[in-house]
Amino acid sequence: MLKAWGWPFFLFMKYIVFNKPFGVLSQFTQEVPGQRTLAEFSFPKGVYAAGRLDKDSEGLLVLTDDGQFNKNLTRPQFEKNKVYWVQVEGAPSDSDFKEFRTGLLIKDYKTLPAKVRILKDFEFPPRNPPIRERKNIPTTWIEVTIHEGKNRQVRKMCAAIGFPCLRLIRAEVGHYKLGDLPIGQWREVSPKEILA
Repeated sequence: MLKAWGWPFFLFMKYIVFNKPFGVLSQFTQEVPGQRTLAEFSFPKGVYAAGRLDKDSEGLLVLTDDGQFNKNLTRPQFEKNKVYWVQVEGAPSDSDFKEFRTGLLIKDYKTLPAKVRILKDFEFPPRNPPIRERKNIPTTWIEVTIHEGKNRQVRKMCAAIGFPCLRLIRAEVGHYKLGDLPIGQWREVSPKEILA
């Protein structure tokens, strides 16, 4: 372990878990005027998102000022799981997810094998604003576990098999679960809580 002045190096670093609301960019600067960003949540100076969660997605986002920790968490070769709860349009059966488990071709790349299961009797508080929902088409919640994180990957995977994503919530990163962390709130944790 790296040392600084005789103390474990990580004691001088910040590790934050945040329940990101819908519509917030995973960065501190606006791309266009009026956009919501991480700047409104009073994070300590110097931290940045370890991996991205797109504006339309919700849930667990890790922020840190520890570059090596960021690499260990986000690079696919380290195989740190990211678990998503996904509400899709339609009523898929388990067999519809065969390609998720073997690798799915999306444009110019093939995804690594993912775990997926249909969530029975699953409920989650409604989103604000509400999702786009068509009355004559059912929706289904699934749980997807990956350890890579290409741009909008889970959304693209769902669309590729014909079940568009309506809502996406990241529920777990590494060993840390979203739990009861309120939307829009954050807390400092130890790195071992995430990368045990």
